[in-house]
Amino acid sequence: MPKKAKELRDQSKEELQALYADLSKEIFELRNELKTTRKLEKPHLIRLKKRDRARVLTVLQEKKA
Repeated sequence: MPKKAKELRDQSKEELQALYADLSKEIFELRNELKTTRKLEKPHLIRLKKRDRARVLTVLQEKKA
């Protein structure tokens, strides 16, 4: 489920880093499944998870500044 940047800003750096790692792992698994089976049940999930991961990175960068 995609999270809004507003919700992400309330989380700590550690939580965001863990979320980033989870999203990266999920994207890796989806891509792996796509390569092995040549078909995904829900191909749109790759794009959604990439956007969520970018959102997390953006909030992490904001917290650094």
